[in-house]
Amino acid sequence: MIAHIALALSLVVTAPAVQADLSLPGTGMTYQERSGDPVRLTAYGLGTKGAYLRTGDRFARQRALSEAAFSPDGRTVAGVPRAYRAGHDSLLLTDRATGKTRRVRTVKKPLTASYVSWSRDSRRVALTVEKKSGGRWRPAGFTVVDVAAGSARTVTVAGLGAEAGFWWTPGGNLVTRHGTGLRVHRASDGKVVRTLPGAGLPTGPEDSFSPSGDRMALWCPSRFAGQVCLADTATGRVARRVPVEPEAVFGWWDESHLIAVMAHRGAYRLAVVGLDGRVSRVLAAVPTRTWGADLWLSFTRAAPGPQR
Repeated sequence: MIAHIALALSLVVTAPAVQADLSLPGTGMTYQERSGDPVRLTAYGLGTKGAYLRTGDRFARQRALSEAAFSPDGRTVAGVPRAYRAGHDSLLLTDRATGKTRRVRTVKKPLTASYVSWSRDSRRVALTVEKKSGGRWRPAGFTVVDVAAGSARTVTVAGLGAEAGFWWTPGGNLVTRHGTGLRVHRASDGKVVRTLPGAGLPTGPEDSFSPSGDRMALWCPSRFAGQVCLADTATGRVARRVPVEPEAVFGWWDESHLIAVMAHRGAYRLAVVGLDGRVSRVLAAVPTRTWGADLWLSFTRAAPGPQR
């Protein structure tokens, strides 16, 4: 029996990770991907000049879109057009299997609805609604798009700060910046569920919640030394400081690593950074002019099994 077990163990071979160097047109960047990565780069762009969407190992520019993001289940792409149509802003939902696109009207001009945030169950998209006032855009509320129904509902929220923006919590509410902390709103009507004062500010429009949903990555409150802090989702209390000073954070790699852009030798690099502050892997070198052109990146958590 022991001999049979030894033989079986000897036949177990761990396949080496396969690396693919993905060219990112328009950026001068090469993204280094490995089989088994917990997330995949699926979209990116430079400002609002068009979104680059992934098909296989290639990225193609969609000039008509200002931004886009793949659903967590990978089945749908949500894209925000660069221009109004018939006096309305809208969200384009593209089925990746069929290529069919549906247009869902969101808000009427002069309002805009942008900054795509997918719910974790891939059923809804939240957008931040803005209105131009005094020469600048200011948040006015949010729009929730029901993907299956192809419908949109807009909720006006009073008292939002100039930098407010909405994204989903793992539990299906919406959270936004509020003062020096966060405020959680009910998605159905905008009612305040709870306020987390002094928790710190969102690192960006990407999902600040860890894969488990237990922690949030936030810019540290001023009372703490350091730039990135981890806060408890339920209480908003800072549980840990990450000894790192990134230029930006693009979400979580896994439960113990973040995806960040770091200054490096006169330019920048996209890296996987541990909660101990150490860079465990470099994903891409980022030229200075590319970073200065408002580079944004969108990642989708990989599904189990082959990804290529």
